[in-house]
Amino acid sequence: MTTHRPRGVHGQTVEVLASRILSSELAEGETLDLPALRAELDVSLTALREALKVLTAKGMIDARQKRGTFVQPRSSWNMLDTDVMRWQTATTAAADLFDELTEVRAVVEPAAARMAARRANPIEVEALAAALERMAAAGADTEEMVAADLEFHRALLSATHNNFLVQIERVIAIGLAARDRLVHGADPADDPVPSHRAVYEAVRAGDPAAAEAAMRALVDKSSADLDRVKRPIT
Repeated sequence: MTTHRPRGVHGQTVEVLASRILSSELAEGETLDLPALRAELDVSLTALREALKVLTAKGMIDARQKRGTFVQPRSSWNMLDTDVMRWQTATTAAADLFDELTEVRAVVEPAAARMAARRANPIEVEALAAALERMAAAGADTEEMVAADLEFHRALLSATHNNFLVQIERVIAIGLAARDRLVHGADPADDPVPSHRAVYEAVRAGDPAAAEAAMRALVDKSSADLDRVKRPIT
């Protein structure tokens, strides 16, 4: 699994504070003791303030007169922020996040596949084919399988020619990669190629209804695979 390495004191401070919020070490509604944090983390006031600005922009903390700086409820977090998604997928509560991500995919991706079948140009169809070939060649290499899967879904959303969907891909990709590592790592023998090939064939044929149905089946399989890993049959 690729590890994110924050740059500099500022980045490290953001990561530490975010980790404490995610773990509830800094609980929802808790007011931060800034002088104590500064001393504990051994950072300058400027570095701490800059880190707090980052977390404020992501909706994780806020500051009010007479109350100080405090942790925001999860409902206030910017869930579409790539860092917030990355932090959440690294926690022990990630399974619940994956369930929510599957629900988002079930809404977005079948419709995206339908659009792609209508709008994809030959270059975009070839990009899907290349991702599929890479997936087939990945074998038991989990990281290569993850990369190929992301490449396929990225190519599919790009083929919709809808800039909003392309932006959504950036967030879905983070959760999808973490989910793939969990599923493929637990069951390297699972073959995702047939379900992805069905989507590709429908898009290549320019069949919107078939593309939508194939993607819906793919997402359903993804959900079942995740359930199997989270609740293995004994």
